[in-house]
Amino acid sequence: MTDRNDGARTALQALYDREGQSPWIDFIDRDLHESGKLDELIGKGIRGLTSNPTIFGKAVATGQYDDLIRRELEAGDDNQQIYEEIAVGDIQAACDHLRVVYDASGGTDGFASIEVEPAWADDTDGTIERARHLWARVDRPNCFVKIPATEAGIPAVEQAISEGINVNVTLMFSVAVYERIARAYLAGLRRRLAGGGDLRRLSSVASFFVSRVDTKVDKQLDELGTRAALEARGRAAVANAKLAYQSYLHIFEGAEFAELRAAGAQVQRCLWASTSTKNPDYRDVMYVEQLIGPDTVNTMPIETIEAFIDHGRVERTIDRDVDDARDAIRAVEACGITMRSVTDELIAEGVASFGKSFDELIASIESQRAALAPA
Repeated sequence: MTDRNDGARTALQALYDREGQSPWIDFIDRDLHESGKLDELIGKGIRGLTSNPTIFGKAVATGQYDDLIRRELEAGDDNQQIYEEIAVGDIQAACDHLRVVYDASGGTDGFASIEVEPAWADDTDGTIERARHLWARVDRPNCFVKIPATEAGIPAVEQAISEGINVNVTLMFSVAVYERIARAYLAGLRRRLAGGGDLRRLSSVASFFVSRVDTKVDKQLDELGTRAALEARGRAAVANAKLAYQSYLHIFEGAEFAELRAAGAQVQRCLWASTSTKNPDYRDVMYVEQLIGPDTVNTMPIETIEAFIDHGRVERTIDRDVDDARDAIRAVEACGITMRSVTDELIAEGVASFGKSFDELIASIESQRAALAPA
């Protein structure tokens, strides 16, 4: 056990200490922060946390929140209000536990994310109002409000940044959309600076979803079944993320960001999400090992963290073999699969999936509520 813990510290901390990448955990429930597990993970190198409706739904079903649901029932709150109490309370607790990382990093790391509900994904004004509400309710400087990279979400990102709200832009699959998000962040910073606002503690990440790209592309390649198609499998997701990082370098290390950097602004880091390996034929930590580099985040479920602790390799890979990444995308498109159509489908499916997960979360709350009401 001692050797395993030593290895854990080495593997996770090496990502940040040697390569400048922050490992985060993609999971939350009450037990995580009340049992000391989150503090233990922070001690081993975890530097942030993300959440989503699917995670909260699973947590509610365990009965961890029955006492809170009882109190909310007595107060006359509905299912939406009960969800908000659960989510806000857990994110506040996570932010408090991660505050040590936030303070030590000078406000550049140590964040926990709460999500604007999927129902607002196509409503700019509604997204902005929910972002303001959740930001005020959590009331922690190391909170991120998650806004999706939809057409309606992009202007909401700019507005939220201009108001000093930390934003985790989620559900990104396309390099072109990533570039629009990065520039929305810059536009928000410029508006805030012009209004006399302080940029130094304002933070944002751009969450680029990885494994889902391979899942969709590989399915289409398998259906084609040609030699070229089969040889192109398992390469699109990492290549897509590497090209997004090249866009990050162009935007944030160039003239576009220079004035804002001088004013104290932070870069908008790329965050690699959906990094658990879905295909059992692929290495279980491939979406961690192949996307390591400075000013990035990788948010992992517990199983992927444990796998990386056990046998992950730490070396800079994010800007290695970039020409091969371009070739990998060209190979996929030569088979008749356009990445534009793939990524357009993925964001539509992602919004729908999160909407379904939120509905299931509310149904889980209703089930617990019905079971507790007679008591």
